[in-house]
Amino acid sequence: MSKVKITLVKSASKRTPAQRATLSALGLRKTLQTVEKEVNPAISGMIKKVEHLLKVENS
Repeated sequence: MSKVKITLVKSASKRTPAQRATLSALGLRKTLQTVEKEVNPAISGMIKKVEHLLKVENS
């Protein structure tokens, strides 16, 4: 499986509770924090929901 690097580039404050929960599920708590995840349908769906807050790179 391929991996993806996800970086939170915009703040989670003033976002809906659902968006905050999605960021938390991805493991992102602080701005500019980066996590590396295996790509699967669940992760892809979470990224799509909050893609306006993220920078996503294939690795």
